[in-house]
Amino acid sequence: MKLLDSYGIKFDENSLISVALTHTSYANEHNAISYERLEFLGDAVLELLCSDYLYKCTNYKEGEMSRMRSFYVCENALYEYSKKIKLKDYIRLGNSVKTPNKTIIADVFEAIMGVIYLEKGYPVCKKLFFELIVPYIENNVDFLKDYKTLFQEQMQTEQKSITYVVTNESGPAHKKTFEVDVIIDGIVYGHGVGSSKKEAEQNAAKEALSKHA
Repeated sequence: MKLLDSYGIKFDENSLISVALTHTSYANEHNAISYERLEFLGDAVLELLCSDYLYKCTNYKEGEMSRMRSFYVCENALYEYSKKIKLKDYIRLGNSVKTPNKTIIADVFEAIMGVIYLEKGYPVCKKLFFELIVPYIENNVDFLKDYKTLFQEQMQTEQKSITYVVTNESGPAHKKTFEVDVIIDGIVYGHGVGSSKKEAEQNAAKEALSKHA
């Protein structure tokens, strides 16, 4: 299997890699084991790798490190890493699933990290992390984009209610500009501008996140 050959990682014939590449639909049809347990482990490995990198290689405060980590271990990010190694071509699916969706591909990527950790050790995981993932971090690639959801999740831990208020609309009907404030308990946490209310809300949440970190 040439999956990670370009990164110097080769798997033995009796490797768990075949399990990591097996979706539940295939497992159910062939009485095999799916990637789910390996996915659980790989998720933790990725979080540790990212946390370790952010702690040792940046001077961010705790809140900003948490925010950055969420960017680079989210589903969108894992899906992009997977495309880099053409992971989609290796996933085993049952007849009920025609093609792997983004969630399946991201889950399999986590499962593979679990296999590398078990069979090759943490140093090899770290080497792959630096070669495959760190360039995205260094280039500030934005995988999340859904800042409203992230801000909502962050604020839920503090049990606060979030409101988005349009403060201004300008421009002709076919080319309007919207301004939105995101407000919590009467306090403006962020201000956003966009060509639609949705875009302005996302930009307001993005600013709120940067201030709240």
